[in-house]
Amino acid sequence: MDYDVIIIGGGPAGLTAAIYASRARLKTFLVESFSTPGQAVITDSIENYPGFPDGINGFELVERFKKQAGKFGTEFTAGNIGSVKTYKGKEYPGWAVETADKNYTSLSLIIASGTSPRKLGIPGEKELAGRGVSYCATCDGALYKDKEVAVIGGGDTAIEEAIFLTRFVKRVILVHRRERLRATKILQERAFSNKKMEFVWDSQLIGINGKDKVNSVKLKNKKTGEEKEIACDGVFMFIGYTPNTDFVKGLVRLDDKGYIITDGNMKTSSPGIFACGDCRQKLLRQVVTACGNGATAGFSAQAYVEELKGIAYK
Repeated sequence: MDYDVIIIGGGPAGLTAAIYASRARLKTFLVESFSTPGQAVITDSIENYPGFPDGINGFELVERFKKQAGKFGTEFTAGNIGSVKTYKGKEYPGWAVETADKNYTSLSLIIASGTSPRKLGIPGEKELAGRGVSYCATCDGALYKDKEVAVIGGGDTAIEEAIFLTRFVKRVILVHRRERLRATKILQERAFSNKKMEFVWDSQLIGINGKDKVNSVKLKNKKTGEEKEIACDGVFMFIGYTPNTDFVKGLVRLDDKGYIITDGNMKTSSPGIFACGDCRQKLLRQVVTACGNGATAGFSAQAYVEELKGIAYK
């Protein structure tokens, strides 16, 4: 086997798992995606992670995790996962992980592949992606200086990103399908007190208009059925996430939304495969819970590998 443990995913969960596994002196290898950035990396300010009362930039926090994991011996590569298969080694069973340019083998796996922004699949969304349709305010907000944008959603991410956009834009029109927000109360207070923000309630986005770029959105009131168009220069979508778990379908048990089902020790339905972070079925998806999941997964992988090798402490 090339490694004791391969970790798929370079967000807070995967990196915390790497810290724990490499400190246990498991030969640890982490594959991070170069096409799907983690949600933490593109978050402007994380203010609910303990120890940072003034908040910390998501990219900076993740880089600190990565430096710490590397210090203890974790090896890294960037690439998209092609497949994961069983692999019979000379001494022990394990897993083969295929990337675009190379295959790697390991005694155990930790899946920390995170999620991707959910899409609505409405007219104009795909056609105008990158030309006014965005899923990341931190990435694209500065492109809309003194312009008007629509933000779709009512959870923490939507409100955080909408508030961030007010640094640049002239007006944010927040569209939510219900009559009240789901976001944390402190975020709601900030949003309602922001003079650059307006709210459209009980409405869903049913179309995005524009030829070469976005010029308006089409909304439908869920209570009255009334449809209307609102002029804007861009639309930012924050309507939830889809787990990045297609590559393990048929290998581990998933719920009906595609999230990986584990027990409290992060064990999946396949011996030797563990899962942690946002790709796992759980109540709260935050950096702090991802780190807790990652620590448990790293420790569980250690116990599994040592038991496999016959060196477990008993």
